[in-house]
Amino acid sequence: MTITPLSDATWLAVAGPGRPASTTIGGWTLVGEVFNRHDPAVRQIPDDDPASYEKKMLARFWGRFIGVRLDGKGRLAALLRDPSGALDCLWWAQGPVTLVASQVPEWLARSAGAGWRINPARVEAALHDPYSTSGDLLIDGPAAVLPGAMVTLNDGIVSELWRPDWLARSAPALSDDEAAERLRDALDQVVAGVLKSGGVLAAEVSGGLDSSIVAATLARTEPDRVRLWLNAWGPDATADERPWVDLLAAHIGITATCQPRATGRLTLEMLTHLTLGIRPGLAAMDALHDADWARRFVAAGIDTVITGKGGDSMFIQPADAGVFVDFHRQRGWRAFLSRANIDLARWNERSVWTLIGAARRPRYTPAAIDDPNPLLRPRIHPEIARHPWLQGIDDLGPAKRRQILGLVQGCGLHGASFQTEVATVFHPLLAQPVTEVCLALPTPQLTLGRRDRALARRAFSDRLPDAITTRRSKGEMTAFYGHLIADGLDVLRPWLLDGRLAAMGLIDRDRGDVALTRESLAWRGGYVDIMTTAAIESWVRAWERRLPGG
Repeated sequence: MTITPLSDATWLAVAGPGRPASTTIGGWTLVGEVFNRHDPAVRQIPDDDPASYEKKMLARFWGRFIGVRLDGKGRLAALLRDPSGALDCLWWAQGPVTLVASQVPEWLARSAGAGWRINPARVEAALHDPYSTSGDLLIDGPAAVLPGAMVTLNDGIVSELWRPDWLARSAPALSDDEAAERLRDALDQVVAGVLKSGGVLAAEVSGGLDSSIVAATLARTEPDRVRLWLNAWGPDATADERPWVDLLAAHIGITATCQPRATGRLTLEMLTHLTLGIRPGLAAMDALHDADWARRFVAAGIDTVITGKGGDSMFIQPADAGVFVDFHRQRGWRAFLSRANIDLARWNERSVWTLIGAARRPRYTPAAIDDPNPLLRPRIHPEIARHPWLQGIDDLGPAKRRQILGLVQGCGLHGASFQTEVATVFHPLLAQPVTEVCLALPTPQLTLGRRDRALARRAFSDRLPDAITTRRSKGEMTAFYGHLIADGLDVLRPWLLDGRLAAMGLIDRDRGDVALTRESLAWRGGYVDIMTTAAIESWVRAWERRLPGG
């Protein structure tokens, strides 16, 4: 562990080799990776705003960092967290000492966790709304600083410095070409920052549009910096993207390493290791693949891994009726006469009257993508507030609200996993410059009023093969995960039906007994719900053991 004094009264400790990176900006010390913005929008922030300095700082810099501000005696006075949420920021007082951490290993939980308790109501909220796990902690005791927020420690007052809906409401009017150029510039800026951070790079190449966009941008900048272009292919045709990877590799001049996705049986050990941090391990649910790639990164000497995750939500996938409702809010009755009415209806294989009917409904909400979790009882605790970014956004259109929901979900991708234990995992499409551009663009423009991710397809068309730019299909792992869960029911059933969540009254044993059968899985699916519930069960068991007295 490396110890760096920030003052006589404050120290920074970082596990692992090397001195922790820190940047001094005025009275703030930013710990982590900090990059300059090319064209910061600081003029839009009024000088009389009480948090004007901090808001301008977050507009001028982006990266993966937390901020520390000291008082005149060198004591910790305030904390902030960058809007991407890539580094967690937890704090708690213990006597005269205030501790701040990005993770809480078991030894620290046992020594510093006196008085900490698992909060059953928040656990229940996480089961019904997994997105909430990137907000407040499920433990009473420590507190988490939310992305884009600042907390003053003497009074615990939280100030919001950045919110996605602020960007959505301040969108400038741009032509489609101008919007595409901004999107290109934002991703180029992010990739340049990643390359400046040094280290040996690996890049995921899934074969899909989003990872292809990121890989093509890396390849046109400094392709030799990437030691490993890695693809994992599944055992059936729908999960094997190698033809698309080969097409991309030939076009951008790289050599991809294609490996079969790790296979095996779901085991008790695998479930036990689903939680690696203070939040449920939703980023590590594919434990076989996670562990396999971590081993490959270590063998190749990889420091940083670049992914294409986040593109579905930021670029808008799917382009459904919600996009047309957003368009109607923007254009009024003129939307009914627009070509978008016909094109989006054709894309969704629905009639234009269906889209018009949705747009005319006062509070249209798209149907849920997934059915309710079949394992859960109705709520037994009072309603817990949703993630702050999901509050106060009812004035936005349904597709824009779903985009913000995707960003909240994206914060969970930064969570602990086997891969993050051995390398920095970076998601450029969830980095602040890219998300700010996408949030500020209307969803009809991101889809060009005709199909999913249409603006991104246009923006990066000169970097990609035409076949990938115009592709309608996507790789599909549903069958793979379905077999994994079905073959592991002998482990999953007692894990969930006789576990801690069931003892807390949160799982309905009778409904679970039906849902956790091969017949139900074949007819109703629910794989994501089942593994999410299994991960939260793992988290509860682990933290009951880790906390003092456990």
